[in-house]
Amino acid sequence: MLAKGLQAQCRDEPLDAVHAFQAEVNGESETPHVYLRAMKNLHKALAFLAILAIGLSSSAADEVVNRPVVVELFTSQGCSSCPPADVLLAKLSQRKDVIALSLPITYWDMLGWKDTLASEANTRRQKAYAKVMGHGGVYTPQMIIDGMDDVVGSRETAVNTAITARRTFVAALQVRSLKQTIGDRVKLLDIPVLLTATPREVHVVVGHARDRAGHDATVWMFRVLSQATVKIDGGENNGRTITYRNIVREVKAVGMWKGQELALDLPRGDSGLTHDGVAVVVQQGGYGRVIGAAFISHPSYYAEQ
Repeated sequence: MLAKGLQAQCRDEPLDAVHAFQAEVNGESETPHVYLRAMKNLHKALAFLAILAIGLSSSAADEVVNRPVVVELFTSQGCSSCPPADVLLAKLSQRKDVIALSLPITYWDMLGWKDTLASEANTRRQKAYAKVMGHGGVYTPQMIIDGMDDVVGSRETAVNTAITARRTFVAALQVRSLKQTIGDRVKLLDIPVLLTATPREVHVVVGHARDRAGHDATVWMFRVLSQATVKIDGGENNGRTITYRNIVREVKAVGMWKGQELALDLPRGDSGLTHDGVAVVVQQGGYGRVIGAAFISHPSYYAEQ
């Protein structure tokens, strides 16, 4: 479902681009542009890794750190196209190499059913992505892969292709010798994010950059509820009962990373919203490429009784 949430930008887009975007969302495009972009990104990443791997020692290759890829699904209980994407997100939530987050939005509440899990913060986040990516509007179901790739959330092949492309890119950046090869010439890096929890707080440590280049990244904290089952009594999904996974109950910026090690102690339960996990994501700028991420889930620490 397509919503013209950014009217000014929509008017600036060529008509054929808008039509192509709408066809993609409606499943009418024979060669979806997001799928093709994901394939191109995968090919580029594979080539990039292959070229820079030449001359790497086996010990250096063993030092690759598999930082999980962040997948954000913008969805709605009032969207008839969303249930397949919700099922796919549930599958992704079982993968150790993925941090899968479901962000229910509010703009489809006008269709006869108010989403019981949605928040304006989630809606603002999706619209911010649309602005950064130059889209003329927002739609559901949409998946954002690692802050970079925009994929229709119900298209499993395209989603998995985009995840593979991001994993390949992350692996390339994590090889120490590759970082030395790149040096300060380009601002490509990934940084470690460590989370530990006590009954009172979450301790976050964001690692330091290896180069001396200027860095500007936002540290986001997501309070996450692992599962919720909702009986929908109105709107396009009237009569359905849907189980959602890894629902974002709150998202907020908790710090800025400038390249130096950053340590944060965050209260575990100050939001008043039921949750049983926390994800921390570090993004260039505010809504750019993810450069670090971690997830921790301890129901005994987080769940509101």
